[in-house]
Amino acid sequence: MISLFGHGTTTKALAKKIAPCQIFDDHFSTCSKDEQGNLLLPPSHFDANKSSLEIPSPGFPPHHQLITKAQNLISEYDYFCDIMPTSVWITGTNGKTTTTQMLQHLLHFCGGIAGGNIGEPLANLDTQATFWLLETSSFTLHYTQKAVPNIFVILPIKEDHLSWHGDFVAYESAKLSPLSRMNEGSVVILPEIYSTYQTKAYKITYKNEQDLAQKMHIDLLHVNFSRPFLLDALLALSVQKILYDTFDYQLLNSFQTDAYKLEEFYDSVGRLWVDDTKATNVDATLEALKRYEDREILLILGGDDKGVSLDPLFVAMQGLHVKIFAIGSNTQKIVDLAQKISKEVHACFELSQAVTLMKTMHTRNTIALLSPAAASLDQFSSYKERGDSFKAFAKVH
Repeated sequence: MISLFGHGTTTKALAKKIAPCQIFDDHFSTCSKDEQGNLLLPPSHFDANKSSLEIPSPGFPPHHQLITKAQNLISEYDYFCDIMPTSVWITGTNGKTTTTQMLQHLLHFCGGIAGGNIGEPLANLDTQATFWLLETSSFTLHYTQKAVPNIFVILPIKEDHLSWHGDFVAYESAKLSPLSRMNEGSVVILPEIYSTYQTKAYKITYKNEQDLAQKMHIDLLHVNFSRPFLLDALLALSVQKILYDTFDYQLLNSFQTDAYKLEEFYDSVGRLWVDDTKATNVDATLEALKRYEDREILLILGGDDKGVSLDPLFVAMQGLHVKIFAIGSNTQKIVDLAQKISKEVHACFELSQAVTLMKTMHTRNTIALLSPAAASLDQFSSYKERGDSFKAFAKVH
């Protein structure tokens, strides 16, 4: 019988497709069945000798007892690899979602559908679609041993999820792992730093946005996006060029960026607030700071930093006019780092307190920016709840 580890969105969708199977989750204390007849079991009931295949939820930790006992472990991607249509995988640290959404926007007319980490499990995707456009996490890639993309898009890889992977080398290796399995006729677009990685795929490397535009013959004057969304847009156009030898600038420019990522709004007295709650790592926050580097920034930082060093962020802030409002489980760490570089810092601990204090300093000439460089789960159910709370607090008189 097939075993699924974790009872999340991915495995629930998969269970409906392959029922009956057995599902193991830490939240199950007794044995039961769901409406499809799948067994719901505590992890202690797992017997590797009675399991023909094990598929974990993408974020299921590799040190969990179920993973260490599994003998036939594969990923969701591996399970569907034989029936997966032409696929484009998008990975990297920041910009995966936006790049995937932009690509879906460009390829929707020809049957391109998005899934994976973007929120739609592969089990729910139409295998008769022309393309699968898959936002692909390091968690999924860690467990994937067989499946490969036809086109692999790699955004810059920066420190993230170190507490899950163990260290940056493991995280980076997971991101790059499909390269060794890719075949002739496939294409990878990747940062130039990884140009020496061995692969049979055709390589297109880039140093930055301008370099990629030059190599792909993209006219930047026709692209209405700026950093940090510019690279996402250029990568989406590059894939369209590879597939159809054309650029649809007009269609791309009609794309609306997602909420929660550098989402600007004004309060009743005309002050600018920016919800960048999706900036859950240092590199994303650095991009936000670059966007507003010529303004005075009131910056909310903090949460679960996932074991990543915040030092590069504070080095970058030395030359900026920034006041810091620290929240979350790493509040004291942020305060200590800010004091080392003589930046004004306020230990607020809670988001509501940070916004309340920020309002006393915010003017029409400052930027009130939530760009936490940390995950939200120490205080919120998701980054979306954190962003919604920020917007609600900001708009309250």
